[in-house]
Amino acid sequence: MVVNFKVFKKCSPNNMITLYMNRREFVDSVTQVEPIDGIIVLDDEYVRQNRKIFVQLVCNFRYGREDDEMIGLRFQKELTLVSQQVCPPQKQDIQLTKMQERLLKKLGSNAFPFVMQMPTSSPASVVLQQKASDETQPCGVQYFVKIFTGDSDCDRSHRRSTINLGIRKVQYAPTKQGLQPCTVVRKDFLLSPGELELEVTLDKQLYHHGDKISVNICVRNNSNKVVKKIKAMVQQGVDVVLFQNGQFRNTIAFMETSEGCPLNPGSSLQKVMYLVPTLVANCDRAGIAVEGDIKRKDTALASTTLIASQDARDAFGIIVSYAVKVKLFLGALGGELCAELPFILMHPKPSRKAQLETEGSVEA
Repeated sequence: MVVNFKVFKKCSPNNMITLYMNRREFVDSVTQVEPIDGIIVLDDEYVRQNRKIFVQLVCNFRYGREDDEMIGLRFQKELTLVSQQVCPPQKQDIQLTKMQERLLKKLGSNAFPFVMQMPTSSPASVVLQQKASDETQPCGVQYFVKIFTGDSDCDRSHRRSTINLGIRKVQYAPTKQGLQPCTVVRKDFLLSPGELELEVTLDKQLYHHGDKISVNICVRNNSNKVVKKIKAMVQQGVDVVLFQNGQFRNTIAFMETSEGCPLNPGSSLQKVMYLVPTLVANCDRAGIAVEGDIKRKDTALASTTLIASQDARDAFGIIVSYAVKVKLFLGALGGELCAELPFILMHPKPSRKAQLETEGSVEA
């Protein structure tokens, strides 16, 4: 059986340093993150000069528009999470992957392996969508593998000997479903007997991107008010942890109906509404959280952020959540009755067979 591996390749502007990596997405399973591994190949001249080569894992967090920056004021933080010297090699034990072993045999003595461990508390790769006409750097969290030569790991003078390759920290859906979401809310009215009851149930807790969400609605009108309209929506919650008031919501899918309405006093109604949250329906809206960009066009809505606890939230991260919200409209005097159910929206973990089928040749 012949197995082809996909390898990403990037050269420095002066072609003296070449970086090889077999993947650009690293899975975060909440308790641990897959190690970042690769191969650095140096030109013969750099090897003879015994140049120092460093590799770093850099987290770029932009929290403001680039157009609003002024002299001395930048809405961006660049955090170096891991820094290592690759050449001359340091005395450390590296457990090579099969890909690294193959590349070392193929690329010769000028190839040097590296392995970096991303911190488990580091934020997930998420960016906020911009308008199509906006070509500035988007707000959000992005990761880069940085390779450069210098006298120390703080030397930034050799720009033509520097490589920046974007990577992503991703999370995949759990293998088991959680409890079926269900909620019941009631509302009574001043100087009016009885109450209005709204029960909302989802068919499951965990959805994959592109799945249809079934919203089961049961309304029992024991009040003297009249329900005139029902609206169901999917809302994406974005929490920019750095700011105390950095929470906002976007409605990414909705449906409203007057079927079965007006619902008069003493009546009840059961209804199922279907919603499909997709990025295609929100591609021209700014502020929607999407997956971290690595120059791919097939991006999607950002997945739900899974964290071990609220205390584990990184100050330079963006937390994404999803919820279904159902509203009953009772007219100008009656007001509204709302129910909300959180759910999880994520990609399924790809099988090993599917990963092998998508492997190709070397990419620059």
